[in-house]
Amino acid sequence: MEIKKTQHSKLDTIDPNNSPFGVNISDHMLICEYENGQWGKPVIMPYGGMNYSPALMAIHYGQAIFEGMKAYKDKNNDVFLFRPEKNFERFNKSAERLAMPPITKEIFLEGLYALIDLDRDWVPTKEGSSLYIRPTMFASEEMFSARISNKYTFAIMTSPANSYYDKPLKIKIENHYTRAVSGGVGFTKCAGNYGASFYPTLLANQQGFDQIIWTDSQEHKYFEESGTMNVMVRIGDIIYTPPVSNTILNGVTRDSLINVARHNKIEVREERISVDSIVNAYQQGTLKEIFGCGTAVVVNRYSHVGYNDNIMELPTLKDEESYAVLLKKQLVGIQTNELDDPFGWRIKI
Repeated sequence: MEIKKTQHSKLDTIDPNNSPFGVNISDHMLICEYENGQWGKPVIMPYGGMNYSPALMAIHYGQAIFEGMKAYKDKNNDVFLFRPEKNFERFNKSAERLAMPPITKEIFLEGLYALIDLDRDWVPTKEGSSLYIRPTMFASEEMFSARISNKYTFAIMTSPANSYYDKPLKIKIENHYTRAVSGGVGFTKCAGNYGASFYPTLLANQQGFDQIIWTDSQEHKYFEESGTMNVMVRIGDIIYTPPVSNTILNGVTRDSLINVARHNKIEVREERISVDSIVNAYQQGTLKEIFGCGTAVVVNRYSHVGYNDNIMELPTLKDEESYAVLLKKQLVGIQTNELDDPFGWRIKI
């Protein structure tokens, strides 16, 4: 692997501890090109633009995937990654579904470790902050031809980030638009999934909601995801979350929270959640919490849920009563080396 260090760090002009999410890109990026059926030599270089034309096939035919990860710094300034092998595995599942070449573990993981080590000063120390990591791959052949590309670019970039959301959200249960269909690409992190979600989300925003709870495409009767997050529901003392499928992303945070919950002797059921069951639980007073979970946000509680013309106001639980708060605190504690890691998830760089 070749490493070309920047001569002019941007850290003199940016405070990583006070950086809006995803705005400021760190000094370096990893780039690796695929051509003639094989990956070339990865290079870590100063972050900047690359020479592509508007004929880039990724723009026209949608072969573009990505991942979301984070690096954390503890009070001793040691830097840690969290379950990076899970992101590597999911990245290649996305690549397979979009007929893109798999990236090797050496390029993805060893390149990631080298990049984070080089830009470790960009990892924030402020509570709630982290270094967001964005691996991506896109078709880089330049041609108007609706076929599988012959060239691809793999890249990893990073950005210091504060919390994604800083308040409980008002959510709308979507019963018209669809995020994913069976047999489609809903389980992948492909660019098209997110682009197609923007318009329905805009409509929800105009109605006073922060985000959407997506439902199944056939009947709109069952919870699937929430915005760009997995969704969890607490009824009584049990957490319910939809099982992963070809329409639901297999979230690393989701899986981690399930393990942390069960470690705390909290019952978690991975099963379909019907909208009717949520309404019934609300009416009976047993609906305690609904929250989203994902890399960017970790855990975010919901305050109100809209369905048709009705608004369900969720209970305002004290922090010590909330499963969402408990699980987030413990998961972040593991990620930031504030708590023991009984699962072996933390990787020191």
